[in-house]
Amino acid sequence: DVQLVESGGGSVHAGGSLRLSCEGSGRTYVKWCMGWFRQAPGKQREGVAVMDSFGRTTYANTVRDRFTVSKGTAKVSLTLQMNSLVAEDTARYYCAADPRETLCDYFLNDPRNMNYRGKGTQVTVS
Repeated sequence: DVQLVESGGGSVHAGGSLRLSCEGSGRTYVKWCMGWFRQAPGKQREGVAVMDSFGRTTYANTVRDRFTVSKGTAKVSLTLQMNSLVAEDTARYYCAADPRETLCDYFLNDPRNMNYRGKGTQVTVS
């Protein structure tokens, strides 16, 4: 199985920045789709960004040009640099992964179907 652990959440003022990290352990695959999604209370789960094994990234329109996803140093790892944060970015952020790399863009729109996810980290923007 795969375990994902997020870190780096917190509280910031609007306009501030945060950097989230995700590290995985356990079973590894040759190819991955990894990504971030978020969920605010009373709202649907929303894909934020995904990255495939080739490093190709896709972002939700709501975060494009503000957020940057990149591979971490560990084999199964991902970071999310969030700049120019706004109140609407307040949510619990989850790291997710799935070996079905060809579905990466699909997962951005429907992250519920990704096989593995962490427990999340809270981001609050005031």
